[in-house]
This record gives sequence, C-alpha cells and structure tokens, in this order.
Amino acid sequence: MAEERDVTRRAAAVNGCDRVLSQGRRPAMRDLLARWETYDLDGPPDRYGDGPVAGLEQRVAELLGTEDAAFFPTGTMAQQVALRCWAGRTGNTTVALHPKAHPEVHESGALSLVAGLRTVHPTREERLPDAAEVHAVTEPFGTLMLELPLRDAGFVLPGWDELTATVAAARERDAVVHFDGARLWECTPHFARSLPEIADLADSVYVSFYKSLAGISGAALAGSADLVAEAKTWRHRYGGLPFQQWPTVLAALWGLDHELPRLPGYVAHAATVAAALREALAERASFFRVHPAKPCTHQFQVWLPYPAEVLNDAGLRQAEETKRAVFGAWRETSLPGLSMTEVTVSASALDWSAEDVADGVARFLRLLPSS
Repeated sequence: MAEERDVTRRAAAVNGCDRVLSQGRRPAMRDLLARWETYDLDGPPDRYGDGPVAGLEQRVAELLGTEDAAFFPTGTMAQQVALRCWAGRTGNTTVALHPKAHPEVHESGALSLVAGLRTVHPTREERLPDAAEVHAVTEPFGTLMLELPLRDAGFVLPGWDELTATVAAARERDAVVHFDGARLWECTPHFARSLPEIADLADSVYVSFYKSLAGISGAALAGSADLVAEAKTWRHRYGGLPFQQWPTVLAALWGLDHELPRLPGYVAHAATVAAALREALAERASFFRVHPAKPCTHQFQVWLPYPAEVLNDAGLRQAEETKRAVFGAWRETSLPGLSMTEVTVSASALDWSAEDVADGVARFLRLLPSS
C-alpha cells in the first residue's frame, strides 16, 4: 500500500509540474478520449479482429514494407507466437538472443514454460551480438532474435554494417531472424535507413504501439502473409482475440499519426539533453554515468551512487517544490548504493535547453545528502 501511495503521489507531482524533462506527464483518460474524436467514430466497432483492427494491420504492413501484419493485445504474446511459429518451421526449438532481451528478463520464463522453447546467448557483452559471436554459438539454433534497441543494456544499437553482418551470420547458420522492434520506430535516425529497409533484414518484426507512440497497449507482428496467417491462429489459441479492441486501435492510430513523425526530433534532442546532463553532473557529482554517451534513440540511462529511495525522494521534492521534474523513477542496480534511471526525451522535453537541463540537475543534486 505504501508503494502504491508513493506511485500515486509521484504521478500527481509530475502532472502538476510546469516542465517535465523525462517521461512526460500521464494524460487523463478524458484527454485520451478527446484525441480519438479526430477519427471517424460513426462506423461499427471491430468484431474479433475485423474493421478498424484489420485497418491498423494493413497500415503497419505498409509502414514496414511487409506482406501482412497481425494485431496482438501485448508484445509478450506477439513474440512468443512468432518464435513458436519459427520453431515449428525450422524444426529447432532453440532461440539465440541476448541475456538482457525482453523474454529473458521481463516474461517470467514464458518462452520455456509456455512456448516450450529454450535459449542460448551468443554474448554477454552490454550490446547485441556481432557476426563472429553468432558464428561461434556451439549448437544449432533455429531463430536469432535481436532486440532493437537493446533496452536493458541502455537502449543500445549496433551500426548498420554490423547489424547486416550479424543477420548474414544467422542466415549462414541456417537460422531465421526475428526483430524485437518494440522501439523500432525511433531507430531510423541511427541507422539512416527507412523502416522498410530495417524490417527487410528480418523474417519477422514485432512493434509496439505504446512504448514510443503513446498508445494505451497493443502490438503487431509483421512478416510474410503465410507467417501472419499462422500467427493469427496461434493468437486465437493464446486468448489474444478479444471481442472488441477499437479503443486500443484508435490510440495506436493516433500514435502513428502524431508521435511517429516527431520521433526523429526527439532522438535529435536526446543528444542535446544527454550532453547537458553529462556536463552538469561532471561539475557537481563525485561519480555518475550517462549511457550511452551519445544516445542511439531518444532514451538512455543515467547512473548515480545513491540508493534509489534517496534519489526518488529528491525527485519528488523537486517536482512538488519547484514544479519541475528532471528525472523519472530510479531503481537499484546489482551494485549496492548505485541506482539507475531511464531518461525518455519526448514532447515535454523539447523546450528544455542545455542551460535548463543544467539548472534542473543542479537543483536536483542540492536535494541529495552530501555524504
């Protein structure tokens, strides 16, 4: 109950701020409903995946340049289905992926317990595996899964040539390639390639509608028409075909129309914010880390040598007392006394100059104990 009160208090404090650097405010449900009024609401709602759901699937396929796409209520379900389909098609239930990939960290072992798959790790470095590491895996695997960007390693991405070489190495191992593209939408500036060019490297791609597009939930799995048809069968078996999903679809469409075009601007400004944070912390903090030094997307990590409780308390006080919020929630790392927060540069951060960031950091640090 105390944790719930803290979350509620923080949300209220951030929503009451005049300026928010990271994450942004959580809009009220009424405001979310108002967004959807720009769409044609006079037509019938979807029924088990037709109507607006089918329209969104077509939109995603066109954006990614794939033959088809299937809408899923969650990305966890979409990826389990994709990897299960590929295991059946390749005859190999082993998936090569990073130990910090989403299925290994955030899905409670579902790949093995639900889908009957097993995993191997080409590398434990804080980056995606390279071609040499894929070649060096000592056993056959049916699918190579690459999370773009690798969130828990700091939203990191390889270079384009390195990515294409890694994909080629998987093909040489007779494996298919699946992209966990929950945040694929914001990868185009880093790769200097279009969404279809990136998606074309893989045999299947999953994308999220809420992580970068401000939707309320939902995901899509894109690929060939026959793969998507099979995935839709498994979607039904997994319980992923609710009677109606039109509110989620409308939120996803709003994100594609309004947030997707703004993502390159967020990515560009993230470089300014990260540099300003690094400079301000270097002047005032005994130890810190901004990772990566130059963000690959509009998200990155900041590390400070304080317990998360202390940092979260300082952030809450800053939001309530100054009506400005610099950082989102902090969490403990594996090293005692060292905490990390993820910085997300979106619409609310665009009016923060480097000087504003420096001033906000200085005020935040003054709220921390000197010891």
